[in-house]
Amino acid sequence: MFFTKEVTHLKNFWLFQSSAVGLSGGKKTAFWLWNGLVLLLAGLCLGVLSLFFAYGDYPDVLMKSYFQHSLIAVLNILPVVLGLFLVYFLLGRPWLAFLITGVVVWGFSLGNYYKLRFRDDPLMFEDIRHIREAGSIALTANYDLTPDKRVWFGLLCLIFGTVFLWFLVRGRLQWKVRLPLLLVGALLCVPVWKLCADKSTYNSKTQNFECINRWSSTQVYISKGFVYPFLHSATTGTIKPPAGYDQRETAALLASYEDADIPAEKKVDVILLQLEAFADFSRFDGIEGIDFEKAYDVYHEIETKSYTGNLLTNIFAGGTVNTERAVLTGFADQWNYRANTNSYGWYFQDQGYTVEGSHPSYDWFYNRQNVNGYLGIPTYYYYENRYSDLYTGGIATDDVLFPEIFKLYEENRDGEGKPYFSFNVTYQGHGPYDTQSVWREKHYTDGRYSAATTNIVDNYLGSVSDTAEQLRKLLDNFAAEERPVVVVGFGDHKPWFGDGNSAYQELGIDLDTSTEEGFYNYYGTRYFLWANDAAKKALGNDFVGEGPDVSSCFLMNLLFDLCGWQGNAWTQATTDIWKVIPAVTTVRGYVQDGRFTETLDETGQATLKTYQALEYYYGTHFQH
Repeated sequence: MFFTKEVTHLKNFWLFQSSAVGLSGGKKTAFWLWNGLVLLLAGLCLGVLSLFFAYGDYPDVLMKSYFQHSLIAVLNILPVVLGLFLVYFLLGRPWLAFLITGVVVWGFSLGNYYKLRFRDDPLMFEDIRHIREAGSIALTANYDLTPDKRVWFGLLCLIFGTVFLWFLVRGRLQWKVRLPLLLVGALLCVPVWKLCADKSTYNSKTQNFECINRWSSTQVYISKGFVYPFLHSATTGTIKPPAGYDQRETAALLASYEDADIPAEKKVDVILLQLEAFADFSRFDGIEGIDFEKAYDVYHEIETKSYTGNLLTNIFAGGTVNTERAVLTGFADQWNYRANTNSYGWYFQDQGYTVEGSHPSYDWFYNRQNVNGYLGIPTYYYYENRYSDLYTGGIATDDVLFPEIFKLYEENRDGEGKPYFSFNVTYQGHGPYDTQSVWREKHYTDGRYSAATTNIVDNYLGSVSDTAEQLRKLLDNFAAEERPVVVVGFGDHKPWFGDGNSAYQELGIDLDTSTEEGFYNYYGTRYFLWANDAAKKALGNDFVGEGPDVSSCFLMNLLFDLCGWQGNAWTQATTDIWKVIPAVTTVRGYVQDGRFTETLDETGQATLKTYQALEYYYGTHFQH
């Protein structure tokens, strides 16, 4: 009661009134200085608050580093201050301007904070389009969203700031004054945006490597704060030509290759299986107390009968669609697909194949219901149109999905009988994995690790072991077929292994991407190409042995090479590139001359430049 009376008394003081009408010259100046400066301070505080959440569970020293690099601090705080004043000039109420700006800025900062904690992945502008998917995952994945001290602090700051401005910063400019100020503020947005979007500023002038690993895209992002890299990420989803791009020259280069059909006698059925978070942990060195042979014996058996190798991806513990679309398109860089885009799906359609696929999750996830059609897969089966009727426990597991993949193959075989191309994405290995109990009651650890890590490992290995068992059954079915069939299996990325990669750390797995071992541990998975006897005979290849390290975008080039297919002009041109640099990632990792490298030699750089030009041209000039 006393507090309320005191606040009411303060509201009647001339400095905290809503209008300067009737005040003398000195008091009027003080009145507007008070309102303007406090509103400015409020904007500065909101900008600083966003930085407080920018680095997730990474060391607090990053907060200090933002202010040691003044440009980083300015580029994070300036857009917030400008946004606050724009809202004030529009609405005329300081408290409301602060509340709206605070909810937006802190809300996105909080989303970034949790995303970093759970997936070691920052919030980017593109993620706004997938807010529905994120909400669904958060509701079904049992993430611990309990507010911690930092979250409560942010909420209290927002509440306190709003209340403070409500009572003590109440100046309202007339609309005839606010309108020109609003226009000026809007004009200021242009240079601020250009500064945030500038690549040179982002890549060079705001380097902050002292406390992070410069080879980690996540750590590079958070080293620049949040608001600034978030705004900058809006420029990364657009399609822009590479430096030095010459459209005529690139078109002429592609035209120098002649599209080739698949010979009728070599039109084998092709089944692609992208295995969610599937990785072979037995390939890690020095991990003790885990029975990897028990977990991977079936998978290793499959590898002995296949052509196998390392697949280098662009992602870690998430971002499934990046690998998926890199394989389908042959593009290392991925962007928003909003129209029909050249892909292997379209090529197989042109070759008279039935083209379809399956993913037992929701059709809206990553907008697959539209994008798969844009990429030449007209028929696709999801939870909504097939798998919800086959599995009542949620999203179908591999023991449901794999038999259904074979059933769809049979329907084509016994129907039109056309050659068959099927692109499938599993869901079973999707994290996070329970830290409290073991789902399948299969144990692979000897008890030396913490309960959380033990349960994560047991759950993950139980999943991959089951996937391998279902995979063997599927391959056995194809082995019995008279039609020639080639199966391509690959993992899309390494799995989630605890918030902040806690289980990786406890197992002693090197994730330092500045080293070759750490880079492969972080971004590498495995691939296999298996063929039944009919396919081996038709293609004149036994599909056995250890293959080269390849990146996701060149996996189809490897398939075409083993099958003895030339492919269209795009495939031929990129196969020539693949032979020089068989792995091209967007995280600054390459393979040249059989060795991993972070820096290509002169020949490699020229080849990469050619690839990037072809990628842009082919990605923006639909030719179906």
